[in-house]
Amino acid sequence: MTRFPRTEVAGISLPRLLMGTNWVLGYSHTSASADAMIRHRFAGREAVADLVEAYLAYDIDAMMAPFASNQVLLDGIHMAEDRTGKKVTLIDTPIIDVSDSAQGRQAAMEQIARGRAAGAAFCLIHHSSAEKLVSKLHGTIDRLPDYLDMIRQQGMIPGLSAHMPELILYSDQNNYDVQTYIQLFNCAGFLMQVEVEYIHKVIWQAKKPVMTIKAMAAGRVSPFVGLTFSFATLRPCDMVTLGAHTPAEVHEDVEIALAAIERRPPQIGGRSSPNKAAIPGADTYSQAH
Repeated sequence: MTRFPRTEVAGISLPRLLMGTNWVLGYSHTSASADAMIRHRFAGREAVADLVEAYLAYDIDAMMAPFASNQVLLDGIHMAEDRTGKKVTLIDTPIIDVSDSAQGRQAAMEQIARGRAAGAAFCLIHHSSAEKLVSKLHGTIDRLPDYLDMIRQQGMIPGLSAHMPELILYSDQNNYDVQTYIQLFNCAGFLMQVEVEYIHKVIWQAKKPVMTIKAMAAGRVSPFVGLTFSFATLRPCDMVTLGAHTPAEVHEDVEIALAAIERRPPQIGGRSSPNKAAIPGADTYSQAH
């Protein structure tokens, strides 16, 4: 198998394609029935291990998730590690209590510590928590350094999950100890708070590598469209988070991503559909091209 291209974040080597987990944990962004389908498939660690092992075949060895409350996910990761002899780098995205009180700070520290106990190397505070601290009036993220220090105390690398682009802008402007960002980015603008073009500019001006999410707009665009767009428009240091439902889907999507980076057509089969109009040679690419 081809080793997927890599980048570096705070001295840690990471693949430019990260394992996503919405399609393991049951967050389809589609419907309750789709969520239930995902949870049913990944109710046991064996199914998780099979999926992780498919990624590891390409040395895609980093995963993004809220790990502390997902023991089946962790068990599946460890099973895949045992099978392959490869270690998975965990990127934790905890939701923490950011209330300005001794009780809130204690709860935040305990939640961050759970990620470390799960084996996480990175801790990127979830956007739903971090956005509560944003002051657009002052261009700051109030009390963020307190939580970044908690992450450092636990021996993890700090980062931010940003749905609001202001999180990246204000963090860079104030030189907070943030080593990487998660940012929504897809060709459809799905869930993005401002225009695709503006987020593209924010990413390119970010001082640290960016881990993008929702490349396929939660299934609203095809893998070919979503992944090709992302790798054509991101910097070489940036990453794309890819969720999948089956090992076969992993292999197909990785080939699409590699083809986008290598500027070639992907070697994948055509779609099946009833009474599909045939275009001679459409499912095969000439070597001349």
